[in-house]
Amino acid sequence: MPHAGPVQGSSVRILIYLLFTIQLISMGAMEMSGPFWPVHLRGLTSSESVFSFASIAVYVGPMLGIILTSAFWGRIGDRYGHKLMMIRALAGLSLTQLGLALSGDIWVILILRFLQGAFAGYIAPAQAYGVSIEAPSRRARLFAILQISTNVGSLLGAVVGGLILDYATFFWINIIASALCAMCTVVAAMTLPDVPPVKKTTAANTPAAAGRTDSVWQSSALLSLLSVMGILLLARTLPQTSFSLYVRSVFDVSNSVVGLCYGLLALGFIVSATAWSRYFEHLTQQETLQRVTYVVIGFIALTAVAGVTRNAFVFVIAYFIWGVLLGATTPVLMALISKTADNSQQGHVLGIAQGTAQFASIAGISAGGLLSQVYGLQYTYLFVCLAYTVALIPIVALRYWPVVMQPGQAPPGD
Repeated sequence: MPHAGPVQGSSVRILIYLLFTIQLISMGAMEMSGPFWPVHLRGLTSSESVFSFASIAVYVGPMLGIILTSAFWGRIGDRYGHKLMMIRALAGLSLTQLGLALSGDIWVILILRFLQGAFAGYIAPAQAYGVSIEAPSRRARLFAILQISTNVGSLLGAVVGGLILDYATFFWINIIASALCAMCTVVAAMTLPDVPPVKKTTAANTPAAAGRTDSVWQSSALLSLLSVMGILLLARTLPQTSFSLYVRSVFDVSNSVVGLCYGLLALGFIVSATAWSRYFEHLTQQETLQRVTYVVIGFIALTAVAGVTRNAFVFVIAYFIWGVLLGATTPVLMALISKTADNSQQGHVLGIAQGTAQFASIAGISAGGLLSQVYGLQYTYLFVCLAYTVALIPIVALRYWPVVMQPGQAPPGD
């Protein structure tokens, strides 16, 4: 395996593009099966109750696995290197996809999906590795690039998976996904340089660290930043379970228009995320949060429009602008979260952030489904609007949070 100290110069850009490509291919490979699990599970059981449970658990299982293990794997990465954790995750994806291809038992599939999240969480170590080679001032751009790769991979993976299923069986979707993840494992192992773990800065060698603990929660805004990111993700996922039903019932449009609306949210993020990251990367925490406040107010206005309009064109435009504004949230907040910890704790703090994101997504999907059943589809986007309003509370509080720097950490505007 190639070994390197701190990576410098133009080679950093090449490595970031390589990380982008590996994440795009591996996440795309996983999403090839994503939309089609209910179709596959339907043929494995005749029990309606088992099918109902399995069609939810097959998606929630990996998220639950990530929630339970991401912080642990992050600590291991901080100690032994994040490249090793990337290789572990990619190999885990390949092996679990192979197991899913070979399994015809619905309960074994659900166990494998849980293990896939528990042992193969890839995004957090990829982010931590990127942080270890990228300049602190460009972290928002790094997180934007990696999230764009996930979104593009998800879109392309779903299309490719559909094409495979049109001409072959579900078995081949998982076999091809396993092969692609295995290829990414080899590429990561052979081409990415080893970046030595950063040693912890202690009070013994740094006066600024006196009186501090090793906890990432100590004297930082981490909890509030995680709360903001979690509420924003929860709000975004609230309409996910009822989206297609809402669009078809309210606007009486074809499935192609439903798919267009769904895709425009991701497209808006893809086209705007890097531009937003450049805009935010030289701002302080308070300046960033002030502008994020305006973005969230934009979310409130857009989702209110989406909830009251009965014009399909207005709904489509609102959804695209919503996606554009989303580019100014998660990558930017992830950069702030990353800066709450020094370089020796990046794997741990980003693992916590990834677990928080997964928990928020589960909560949003579950709450959205429950609210639509209890109150009806017509109030879907008004609940989203309300959730975004709640998100303003910790954002405003954080704007007055004192900025406490960790040892060896660059100021937010550097």
